[in-house]
Amino acid sequence: MKFIDEAKIQVFAGDGGDGIASFRREKFIPKGGPDGGDGGHGGSIYAIADHNINTLVEYRFTPIFRAKKGEKGRGSDCYGKGADDIILRMPVGTMITNMVTGEIIADLQHHQQKILLAKGGAGGLGNIHFKSSTNRAPRQFTYGEPGQAFELKLELKVLADVGLLGMPNAGKSTLIRAVSAARPKVADYPFTTLHPNLGVVRVGQDRSFVMADIPGLVEGAAEGVGLGHRFLKHLARTRLLLHVIDIAPLDEHINPVHEAKALIEELRKYDETLYQKPRWLVLNKIDMLPDTERDALCNKFILDFGWKDKWFGVSALTSEGCNALTYAIMNYLEQELAVTTE
Repeated sequence: MKFIDEAKIQVFAGDGGDGIASFRREKFIPKGGPDGGDGGHGGSIYAIADHNINTLVEYRFTPIFRAKKGEKGRGSDCYGKGADDIILRMPVGTMITNMVTGEIIADLQHHQQKILLAKGGAGGLGNIHFKSSTNRAPRQFTYGEPGQAFELKLELKVLADVGLLGMPNAGKSTLIRAVSAARPKVADYPFTTLHPNLGVVRVGQDRSFVMADIPGLVEGAAEGVGLGHRFLKHLARTRLLLHVIDIAPLDEHINPVHEAKALIEELRKYDETLYQKPRWLVLNKIDMLPDTERDALCNKFILDFGWKDKWFGVSALTSEGCNALTYAIMNYLEQELAVTTE
């Protein structure tokens, strides 16, 4: 199923039912008192996170949700029935925003997390509530309150530990195929990845992490060029970014150092917080370099790029260096988790 990452919906909670003015009329009781019941409450609309759902496609085709109105009150102290609530199941990682005010209503991060989107109106009061020592035959009643209505934007942000960042054809899709069970499309042309892919990387018993691959970035991505800018938000929740570089481009006119610097600049323009995330360098396609020159070319790139953090040389195609990379990532994530829980 194609990954659908955003949708717009309208939610209308139900109005409350009206109260009623009624009086008891029975044989041998000619002047019975007020017995008008209250109206029922309108149905509310809730969102609940469900880890069995991984797309917002349902909300593309059904964008309007209306809860029913509460029943009116009746005589003989009968209260109107409340309307049923509507439950909207959404993927874990969905962010819900009010499109009018821009306010973030909810950020669904945990399975079964439940959030009220629109509250149903309260039912009106029957005249039984207005009886007093000075007003024994009240004719007052109140109408039900209107339910809330909102226009909402749903955005699905992938919940992954590690995000892959790189230019088109850097080998990100091949890398995620090499280290996980994910099977994204792989081809020798740009923009093979058209939507995010998730893969679970297992490095041992009970040791695993989730890796996300997004469409490649190009220069000008922060201004809307290409596809990758739409999906950069999916890397917001990751704890580590892997900057994947094609160290051996087939086009001799492509300068890997220039490509790497351009991508970092696009990242900085898009989101400073994302730019500041921990980032490791992965020099991919080392199998395309001559064995005798491999180390020298990799070290030259690191020197020219001015990189001082961790870096790895891998071949996603042959899996060379992939085990060392995944174990290093797992150790880093475990250490970071230990620090945050102390």
